[in-house]
Amino acid sequence: MLRIYNTLTRRKEEFVPVTEGRVGMYVCGPTVYGPPHLGHAKSYISFDIVHRFLKFLGYKVKYVQNITDVGHLVGDGDEGEDKISRQAKLEQLDPYEIAYKYECEYFEAMDKLNILRPSISARATGFIMDIIDAVKDIVDKGYGYVTSEGNVYFDVRKYSNYGQLSNRRLDENVSGERIEVASDKKNPEDFALWKAVDKNTLMQWDSPWGKGCPGWHIECSVLGRKFLGNKFDIHGGGIDNLFPHHECECAQGDILTGAVPMNYFMHNNLVTVNGTKMGKSLGNFITLTDLFDKYGAMVVRYFVAMFHYRSVIDFNDEGLKTAQKQYAKLAEMIKAVESLTKEEKEPSGELKEIFDACVDAMNDDFNTPVLIAQVLNIIKLGNVVAQNKDIEKAKEVNFVVKRMVKDVLGLKFDDNKIDEEEKIDPEIEELAKARWQAKQERNWAEADRLREELAKRGYTIKDNKDGYEIVKN
Repeated sequence: MLRIYNTLTRRKEEFVPVTEGRVGMYVCGPTVYGPPHLGHAKSYISFDIVHRFLKFLGYKVKYVQNITDVGHLVGDGDEGEDKISRQAKLEQLDPYEIAYKYECEYFEAMDKLNILRPSISARATGFIMDIIDAVKDIVDKGYGYVTSEGNVYFDVRKYSNYGQLSNRRLDENVSGERIEVASDKKNPEDFALWKAVDKNTLMQWDSPWGKGCPGWHIECSVLGRKFLGNKFDIHGGGIDNLFPHHECECAQGDILTGAVPMNYFMHNNLVTVNGTKMGKSLGNFITLTDLFDKYGAMVVRYFVAMFHYRSVIDFNDEGLKTAQKQYAKLAEMIKAVESLTKEEKEPSGELKEIFDACVDAMNDDFNTPVLIAQVLNIIKLGNVVAQNKDIEKAKEVNFVVKRMVKDVLGLKFDDNKIDEEEKIDPEIEELAKARWQAKQERNWAEADRLREELAKRGYTIKDNKDGYEIVKN
């Protein structure tokens, strides 16, 4: 029985789909104004694993993701410059060029991470008329108002359930807490449904309120409803979007459809770097390109899976190196077992216990850290099977690996990056061996000289109870 932590109710609940055998899932997509980064990996790997496990359970999944290519202002508020327009000025490109450029980079990175493409990927700019119709509906129902400046806002104080998701009261929504509040609002906490723009702005459309563009929050309400209906199963996204973005979605959806549209709201947690929240302004922003070059995409995926989706990931090189070593051992075991046979059969005995423990972990709110712990058990057992050349047990290992490691965790093993990282030049090995010998002979000066030589070549020697380890810097 699958249980999901539901942010709407703040507890784990048994998953019961709206339509038996089918799942409608909407996950907030990227705002395409910069290169994909570790935060994207955290979110979209997490929900890819959710997607994959739902498919493993036999559900037919309709997975919808938006692409925000207009309307997301700097600071996430209702005043300031559109993020894509600002980047367009910096790069001296058309805003549409910027959006397309970074959308392509995003999908290229997601493909490298072996993330399944959504059933539908919808750009906000492709559904402007649907958005305008939704804004008109909210205004006609008395929950939106038009200002003399041509802006349309949602009147939060008319909606008594505002705060139901974030558990915030209106008096906690401080005026200007993120950026300066627009001067034409009735109330500081009101949020934009439609924004008037300067006549020279390229990304603008005609509307009943004048030329403008949609507010950030309305696109997700419109796209979720359009492709998944008035009521759907799962809405996912980052916890940093819980307020205001997802809170506003709940309010809009309730007014448009008569009820909050999603049954389960899931939030993945943040990424920190050495204990500090990752961000461009802090100078600790890590692009996926840099990570792929250093570790390989599958190591990044394995690293993310080591943490529960609701836990903070603290990025550090030690964590990535641990993931790299475990992934290398897993890849080596799989290669050894598949060299015996690539056939599969249902597991028995200890492998059956491991397989069941994997399924139980995922049924408990997609608990990937427990699943990873079971993967380590699979590695140990698989190595014994390979050593004993036990073909029948090898088939069982293949069964478990295919379903839990490849299908659910989404790991693949055709990426040679890990092999390149693990391979040590023979000359380096000889220097390390000579340094160890000098140390045993208490020739400390020679041992230090060789350590320094290895350091110049980019290697560190770590002594341990079994001897030493060569680590590439």
